Amino acid sequence: MRVKMHWEYRHPKKAGTIFHSEFIQGEEALFITADLEKTGRAFHIEFEDEGGLTWTKKELKKLLEEVMDEPQDITVYFDGGFQKDEGLASAGVALYYRQNKKNWRIRSNKMMEILDSNNEAEYAALYYALTQLEELGVKNTPCTFKGDSQVVLNQLSGEWPCFEEGLNKWMDRIEEKLRELNIKPNYMVIPRKENQEADKLASQALDQNFISSRLEII
Repeated sequence: MRVKMHWEYRHPKKAGTIFHSEFIQGEEALFITADLEKTGRAFHIEFEDEGGLTWTKKELKKLLEEVMDEPQDITVYFDGGFQKDEGLASAGVALYYRQNKKNWRIRSNKMMEILDSNNEAEYAALYYALTQLEELGVKNTPCTFKGDSQVVLNQLSGEWPCFEEGLNKWMDRIEEKLRELNIKPNYMVIPRKENQEADKLASQALDQNFISSRLEII
């Protein structure tokens, strides 16, 4: 679980000021808090999670204990494969997350149903990623979705309109699944070279080379 820290700095002879951190791991935030408190000049320390909720130190400690067994800090890389002449489509997904103070990666791919375009394959790949999150037990948490399809990610974020009926149906399925799992999505378009892992998985599925693995990242 990642949080931002907010605290007031006070000096006996100078005016105080307010400090804000970037998002950091909750455990790291508690360590920094303990170090700040030793100075005797840090006051009103609070923690803001990615959903905008604020917590005291005591509340954060309790919350971290409660969610330790749940997948957190989830980043999803996805890509759709499409071969128009052969009428084939596929999906490749790489999930990165933290659970029980360990970092994990899940890689998976599959052949998809008959689709009409590369954009539809990208939508289907993202929906497949959501089914993988559901199997993992992910609920009630923010997730970052990264892909190289500007069309899909900009349409899902609402920046671009979608006029194609087939793509709108996929959008509806994705948004319904997000509501069902209570996942708050953060969509990020990345260069294709940064999405090579998911791209390779999608290509492997087209070659009937299916992958399903879970690895602890040391």
